[in-house]
Amino acid sequence: MDESNIGEHFGETSVGEAVGEAGAPRALENAAATGETARGELVSFAAAGQGDWNGSLLRGEEYFVTGVGASTTYPDYKPAPFIVSSQQLGLDMVTVVNEGIFSYCSFKIKIETDRWLGPEQSTIFYNGEAVGHVTTIEYGSQMLSLGGVHHLTGGGKKEGRLTCEMMVALGNKQAVELSIDGGAQLVIQAGKAPIVNGVEEKRMRMGCGSATIGIFAKQWFGLVDEVVVVDDHITGVLTEHQAGRCLDMRPSGISMRGRKSTPGCYLKVAWPGKLLLMVSTTGEHSAWYVLDAGLKPQPAAMPAEVQAVVDRIGENCEPFLVSVLFLAGASS
Repeated sequence: MDESNIGEHFGETSVGEAVGEAGAPRALENAAATGETARGELVSFAAAGQGDWNGSLLRGEEYFVTGVGASTTYPDYKPAPFIVSSQQLGLDMVTVVNEGIFSYCSFKIKIETDRWLGPEQSTIFYNGEAVGHVTTIEYGSQMLSLGGVHHLTGGGKKEGRLTCEMMVALGNKQAVELSIDGGAQLVIQAGKAPIVNGVEEKRMRMGCGSATIGIFAKQWFGLVDEVVVVDDHITGVLTEHQAGRCLDMRPSGISMRGRKSTPGCYLKVAWPGKLLLMVSTTGEHSAWYVLDAGLKPQPAAMPAEVQAVVDRIGENCEPFLVSVLFLAGASS
């Protein structure tokens, strides 16, 4: 395939006329022959010092083609504005750049937070209008689905206008305030920490309770008799965890209320003076207890060696961020 088979379509040529007999894209007459637009304005495709333009729209080894800003006159019969051919590793590549119809576009929002935002499928509101819903959690992050054709064009005029306003703001990295039916109030902005019910999130957990136990078990060994890493998904208990068993730790006799996900030891063997650490998966919340003669945990000052491991959990956490993924609409 000839890399010079690149062009921009400005006339009334149909799709069939713009493609050669072999089915490969060919240079479209207006731009490929002269390098000029329909208005007669010169378009430079090469920087100074790169020699004469060889007809290629771009240098394949330096640029990646995207559809951002391509536009077209869809839904008529004209082809895509840009049809680019190149070779990669000896293979012919054809990239057809077309628009994304905004009425079919949506956003997928990844919110890095451990906070409960609301029930799945709950409606999300922007300035009083429904603009999306809460979708399934992806490990460690809350996910929202915003926009889409039903909100942009399927509802009332105000709903469509506010949905569009919300999407434009998010797409331009502006802060947007949302409310979840039966859930939280949110302020989200691409690349920034989320604000949940007025509180800015700081630290993303490094893993679930089980993962945290597995990573730090050796550092706790010899300093504590039991560690409980509290998590809203999976709470880890050191002496029942495989990591504790590999270290031959004595069963603590502490069992957790809830559904057990993996085999563990529930022997009622506790003893006075037993040392217990309770800690979150971010290290932001922790407490140190010593069992008294009645086997009840009593708060005590945390030893410096144990505090150092708690601090290390926080050092290994990433900051909370909001990610905004634009899902382009389809076209024919």
